[in-house]
Amino acid sequence: MTTRPMLRPAAYDALCKRFDWDLPTSLNMAHQVCDGWAATEPDRIAILEVTPERVRKVTYGDLWYRSRQVEVALIERGVMKGDRVGVLLSQSPLCAAAHIAAWRLGAISVPLFKLFRTDALKSRIDDAGLGVVVTDLEGVVQLTGLGVATVTRSDLGASSGTRAIVETGPEDAAVLMYTSGTTGSPKGALHGHRMLTGHLPGVEMSHDFLGQDGDVIWTPADWAWIGGLFDVLMPGLALGVPVVAARMPKFSVEECARICREGTVRNVFFPPTALRMLKAADARIDGLRSVASGGEPLGAEMLAWGRDAFGVTINEFYGQTECNMIVSSCGASFDAVPGSMGRAVPGHQVSVIGPDGLPCEGEGDIAVRRGSASMMLEYWRKPDATAEKFRGDWMITGDRGIKDGDTITFLGREDDVITSAGYRIGPAEIEDCLLTHPAVATCGVVGKPDALRTEIVKAYVVLKEGVNASVTDLQSWVKDRLASYSYPREIEFLTDLPMTVTGKVIRKELKARAAQEDKA
Repeated sequence: MTTRPMLRPAAYDALCKRFDWDLPTSLNMAHQVCDGWAATEPDRIAILEVTPERVRKVTYGDLWYRSRQVEVALIERGVMKGDRVGVLLSQSPLCAAAHIAAWRLGAISVPLFKLFRTDALKSRIDDAGLGVVVTDLEGVVQLTGLGVATVTRSDLGASSGTRAIVETGPEDAAVLMYTSGTTGSPKGALHGHRMLTGHLPGVEMSHDFLGQDGDVIWTPADWAWIGGLFDVLMPGLALGVPVVAARMPKFSVEECARICREGTVRNVFFPPTALRMLKAADARIDGLRSVASGGEPLGAEMLAWGRDAFGVTINEFYGQTECNMIVSSCGASFDAVPGSMGRAVPGHQVSVIGPDGLPCEGEGDIAVRRGSASMMLEYWRKPDATAEKFRGDWMITGDRGIKDGDTITFLGREDDVITSAGYRIGPAEIEDCLLTHPAVATCGVVGKPDALRTEIVKAYVVLKEGVNASVTDLQSWVKDRLASYSYPREIEFLTDLPMTVTGKVIRKELKARAAQEDKA
């Protein structure tokens, strides 16, 4: 069985009326994205690896063989069903193969970002109980001293190619993705094998029914994040749409245009920051059939520019790591409403609800009803946090919005997560890191409005009496331990911070201060 599009071009009402998840009792994503295609069309192109030197075609047969090689290496390291397998790789065929190999074994893949540093990696490795990580030579260095075995390209030998996929169902755990939060360490959202099926309708909608002849999809978003892994890579593979793999350490308008040209890209997911950089450079990219964007509202001006620059209407979509691709625009099915995220994707009941847990008129909490196939199983080993995420039958996203008929408009986040250059950054993790610096007494981290990045990370720091530290010192401290994208771009030293009676920093007051600074 290969995965065919779940939606066919039609008006929105017709899409919703005839939709059914129809999840089989036996379901494994390795079969959906690789084994099914390799058995029926092994020479079909799965991945186009674009480098400055060449474009290399990777077929489903190639991907199957490479994933079998990784699988053998994992078995040699004792990996069994239910074990967690880390994947510390950038966009590459090996990255895709690593996830596939883990799923075929019934193991749980754990995406890890290459820009993570020691503390960020350690917190996730320890929480997930990782024993082995598939990575490259650079990753081996990053993982030194963290107590995990590694699998690299040099460890891959011949594949027996005979082992059957471990029997799994829609509710069996497959992926553990860490999400940024506002309190404590990042939480792991545990997803089942239905996760991919749950993403397909939203991905298809946001690309004006992805799966048309000649479609080729790419995103500059890293495959360690849900936006790269499950908004592009895995849906593309499942639908038989070639996926471009191109490493771009830092976003560049020129590199972006080159990748689209040499990879013959027709469908692209651009995070809002990438769109702003393209717009600032007055870039034009020809040959695109669809452009999707998600993470924050774009506005009428950006939509108008996109129609001129790309020749298509940018389709906005919405979701989060816990339950993704639940709202989308679809220019091929209905007209976009500037300021609106779109409409609930077929199969997902999305509304705004009040404190009583019931849908309400006007402003409310954006929520999705239980039953969405892309909804997480739970927060990994955090039953209390899982329970707090729900209000009756509704999973609360933490965002505020307005529902007007079928359209849903995003108003803002209830929590303190910082959206910067497309990354969702949890302030608590940065605060915890700063507090380990010998000169820091206390601190508060918030997002400060920024025209290019949406927000930048700003830290307000109180130093210990008689101890000095420079802005550069503290910035380097965070860069070296967490990730280069999450360090505070601005640090302001204060004599005290606004606190509650229980000693908790009042981030709301700091956010207001940062917003006022932006206006000054």
